[in-house]
Amino acid sequence: MMSGAETLTNLAMMLASGGVEVIDCSSSLGPDTPLLQLPEDFAKNTPKIEIHKISEYDSDGPFFAWNWLKLGEHSGTHFDAPHHWITGKDYEDGYTDTLDVQRLVAPVNVIDCAAQSAENEDFLLTADGVKAWEAEYGAIGKGEWVVMRTDWDKRVHDAEKFLNADDTGPHSPGPTPDCIEYLLSKGIVGWGTQCIGTDAGQAGGMEPPYPAHNLLHRDNCFGLASLANLDKLPAKGAVLIAAPLKIEHGTGSPIRALALVPKG
Repeated sequence: MMSGAETLTNLAMMLASGGVEVIDCSSSLGPDTPLLQLPEDFAKNTPKIEIHKISEYDSDGPFFAWNWLKLGEHSGTHFDAPHHWITGKDYEDGYTDTLDVQRLVAPVNVIDCAAQSAENEDFLLTADGVKAWEAEYGAIGKGEWVVMRTDWDKRVHDAEKFLNADDTGPHSPGPTPDCIEYLLSKGIVGWGTQCIGTDAGQAGGMEPPYPAHNLLHRDNCFGLASLANLDKLPAKGAVLIAAPLKIEHGTGSPIRALALVPKG
């Protein structure tokens, strides 16, 4: 058995030689990034992302280029900390600056629901669906990430298609309450999707409403939304790095989610 130092050395060598590929699981962040729109009875929404130039090798800064940003914590590919939801409000380590960073780097299980989601935009992944996936690919382990592949990221360049809302509300795939409860019983660190949020578009009508938010953060677990390129990840065998910015009392953060995938 290799020691910890030998394992890390082996990983570094595989990264350097290309034996491990780094897959970018984030979409670009900018003024056209689709943002969650709350119902009209809520007072405020996340403002549109703004990128303002300070200088770019000009009279305001002849040797350097930099910008300042205006953006919400839950914009684009982002991380939900437990304090984001009322069920997680009492965790002292539930903010982006207090959470246990050891939990952010973990094996990832990719449940492929792309075909079902293409056929039914309101497709729901159930506990039985997860168990069927485990029967084929192996058990989900404690401390691991679980993400739902829907290929919804292919819509991200068209905000109307990505948000996919009509008079009855948004329509996008996601988990059922029993799905999230089952995953939590396995001891997962967090759950992620490729849609605007961690819940299905119609999750407001579930019991409890918005189960991914409600139940994950109740158990001090994390959520990932608007993930990209999950079609480039294997069902098992990759490691996901999903680290939020260390925002003081932050409820979430845009992230650059990266997956380490062994070639072959």
